[in-house]
Amino acid sequence: MSIVSKIKSDPGLKKLTLWLLMPKNQARPRMWVTWFVNPFYHHRGKNALIRRRTRMDVLPFNRFYLGDNSTVEDFTVINNGVGDIYIGDRTRIGLGCTLIGPVKIGNDVILAQGVVIAGLNHNYEDVSKPITKQGVSTAPVVIEDEVWLSANCVVLAGITVGKHSVVAAGAVVTKNIPPYSLALGNPAKIVKQYDPATKQWQRVNVVKS
Repeated sequence: MSIVSKIKSDPGLKKLTLWLLMPKNQARPRMWVTWFVNPFYHHRGKNALIRRRTRMDVLPFNRFYLGDNSTVEDFTVINNGVGDIYIGDRTRIGLGCTLIGPVKIGNDVILAQGVVIAGLNHNYEDVSKPITKQGVSTAPVVIEDEVWLSANCVVLAGITVGKHSVVAAGAVVTKNIPPYSLALGNPAKIVKQYDPATKQWQRVNVVKS
């Protein structure tokens, strides 16, 4: 049995390990983890940049990967506490974004200001317990290559946004978006798609709910 499996299978050892890694009731790691563990465990690609005011709630029990020539701007929060965070090459994470794993972001992606992507949901079904005591469930979010997520949009757990798609400002993405689409609204609906036959973006008839 690996040391990781042993820790996960022993509640007491798991509790002690979590306490060593981060203060109780906090998401961010202890300073010794930030200084002496994360730089050797996680990947930061060539010419990749994480701005000084970014909050890195990054721990060693899940992965964090930042590709070559990618940038994470100030006031963004990166949290891999319940799932890996993968960011590809030449990708820009704008000011004040929030990424909570499991999240995979491809190459040449643009996240504008205030985008929220979360692969996590809080469990709530048991009304005899506070929601804070019911744990979480996860479903990976995938943002494929060349996507542009505009300012203040939200992508929910389990969603895939297809290649070269655009999500308009303020949209809430609750369903998968196919490649080469333009989506807007809350919930987000596809209003345009690229037609390879005509080589043009064509309007899509939106069914009103």
